[in-house]
Amino acid sequence: MLVILPPSETKSDGGSGAPLDLDALSFTELNPTRERIADAIVDLAADLDASQRALGLGKTQLAEVDRNADLWLSPTRPAIERYTGVLYDALDHRSLTKAGKNKAAERLAIGSALFGVVRATDPIPAYRLSGGSKLPGLPTLTALWKPDLSAALDAVDDFVVDLRSGIYQQLGPVSGAVTATVVTEAADGTRKVVSHFNKHYKGLMARELVRTRRTVRDINGLASVLGDAGQRVEIARGDEIVVITD
Repeated sequence: MLVILPPSETKSDGGSGAPLDLDALSFTELNPTRERIADAIVDLAADLDASQRALGLGKTQLAEVDRNADLWLSPTRPAIERYTGVLYDALDHRSLTKAGKNKAAERLAIGSALFGVVRATDPIPAYRLSGGSKLPGLPTLTALWKPDLSAALDAVDDFVVDLRSGIYQQLGPVSGAVTATVVTEAADGTRKVVSHFNKHYKGLMARELVRTRRTVRDINGLASVLGDAGQRVEIARGDEIVVITD
């Protein structure tokens, strides 16, 4: 099973790993596009105003430009430790047992506007680039990523659970992947798609999928693992799992 998580705009600082080496990342067939985008954001960092516009930064976020300027020089850390925020708080990788962390290394990947997709243990630096960003002089990120990223993910010989948000799914759709929708259910039975807490529940899903000892091969097995963990789930169509909250 491969579970693809969305990235986060917030990222931890620092790290103890050597500077970025694309050959140290998984899915090395993506390296030409990774290098092209990385060089573009480093060049962009030389122009503060252009970076602010292209990256959608507010006045209090200009330190993100410095991160991009130092992309090839700054220390790295495992991707699962680099990304932060609501989903990653719920996943709580640090609290996993050794066995859980080993399963996380095997089962988790993270979508990325810069790297396309990385495995949980791939060493990456802090950076700023969102799926909807438009870099001067380059095609859209979707145009850059879609052919090669979809091919790389389709080549994964495993059951894929795609928890990425829509904009990141568009960068590289995965044929046959199961997606997840989180909804709230009112007392009268009406349902509404969850926005902010969507990330929280997807983090809990990912946590259960790296803790389970079972081998999940299809959507029925996925629903079983989540149900046994106390989540209320339904199968919608054959490729979507619905998580129902109060």
